[in-house]
Amino acid sequence: MDYTPNILKESSSGFFSCSIRDEMLRQRELECVGEINAETVYSLCRQLRYLQHEDPEGDITLFINSPGGEVSSGLALYDVMKAVSCPIRTVCLGTAASMGAVLFAAGDRRDILTHGRVMIHDPLIPQGVGGSALELETISKNLLETRRVLCSVLADCTGRSLEEIYRCTARDTWFTAEAAVDFGLADRIITAI
Repeated sequence: MDYTPNILKESSSGFFSCSIRDEMLRQRELECVGEINAETVYSLCRQLRYLQHEDPEGDITLFINSPGGEVSSGLALYDVMKAVSCPIRTVCLGTAASMGAVLFAAGDRRDILTHGRVMIHDPLIPQGVGGSALELETISKNLLETRRVLCSVLADCTGRSLEEIYRCTARDTWFTAEAAVDFGLADRIITAI
């Protein structure tokens, strides 16, 4: 259940109620929380484009607490993050895993809270995969291409070699906040937002 509280604001015409998300958007703060899918990504892409229209140079903060999700949707958000002219600060609250880690690492400035954790790994085989040998070969080729794309993005974001990223993503690799900074997934540990 997604409960979004309202806040009370005062204007020259009196008090009014607005969603805390609306107020965060006004302050150029967005949230990527939970599973990354087409619906959440579309909403975030729309908000990023709106904020760029409002102020093409203004900083945007994207708070991330995500276990990951759909790679194609995550790459769409990554592309929009790179396409907008606004600098994007990513902040890891809790966990940035899988596609959430890729999006976190893609920020222009990447902050992680003291107990934040980041996890990277190879893309997973889709559930319910089956079929003929030729179908499985096609799925395997697509999965390896997706792996190459994601590892290339992580190599670009971290300054690590592609081979090192391949080694780290061969299994679930978890990073504490300190280790994420050392590896190049994050820029600094913060204790205040």
